[in-house]
Amino acid sequence: MRKVTTADGRTLTVREGGDPDGVPVLVLGGTPSSSLLYEPHLRDAEEKGIRLIAYDRPGYAGSTRKKGRNVADCAADVASVCDALGVARFCVRGISGGGPHALATAALLPDRVAAAAALAPVAPFGAEDLDFFEGMGEQNVEDVRAALESEEAHLAVLEREREELRAASPEQLVEVLKTLLGPADLEVLTGRVAVYMLENARAGVEGSLDGWFDDGVAFTQPWGFDLASIRVPVLHWQGEQDKFVPLGHGVWLSQNIPGVESRLSPEDGHLTLFEHRMPEVHAWLLERFDA
Repeated sequence: MRKVTTADGRTLTVREGGDPDGVPVLVLGGTPSSSLLYEPHLRDAEEKGIRLIAYDRPGYAGSTRKKGRNVADCAADVASVCDALGVARFCVRGISGGGPHALATAALLPDRVAAAAALAPVAPFGAEDLDFFEGMGEQNVEDVRAALESEEAHLAVLEREREELRAASPEQLVEVLKTLLGPADLEVLTGRVAVYMLENARAGVEGSLDGWFDDGVAFTQPWGFDLASIRVPVLHWQGEQDKFVPLGHGVWLSQNIPGVESRLSPEDGHLTLFEHRMPEVHAWLLERFDA
């Protein structure tokens, strides 16, 4: 773990893993999350010759808050991290709440990003021809509506959910997330997945709710970049059983990212993409980096 200082004086906490001499892949976690990397992904990266680089988004864990940040602000932070590590060209992948940030990085750093992968990314709030809440699980609907209502309502919901995460065992996580779990995700939310999800979320929000709060606000506001400006290869993957980020988001994004390779997968949910699909994602990114 190391600290990187941004141009505006903030601190970002960075972790690395996989092959230290491999192809750099920036990992942008979901909401809430931290820079903690998942051991099976690290093993796959080492086997494939990939250097995984993750950082805590502002307000999470060890990174300084940037109040009022939008999705597009991520690109400058990614650039700061890569500059500090001596990385000129790289790939990026993001899942769930990290997906929009991966797309922002692809759009705004086209000379540095070789390819991007966005797994189950949320779509822009208020987008034309998108019913944002259709098919979304009750817990995420509540989170978004609270973010739209007021700062007080939003913080109250997040504080309650943080307490639930603190109190839960890995075996109890199914109960905590029950409104978000379709059949595929119910099957996968056991063992190492449940342990990692709890550790990752707790690491991100134990000291402060700022990162989680700011992510939620950013997703209800304009993202700060135009999806139509993306010119690098993008892999988009959406599970049709997903209740965290429902299918309508994936369909909308598949129709609004230029040149995207979009996979709408009937057998997948949200967590199954994280647990089962990353080796394919890594292979896809490697092919584009070397192209």
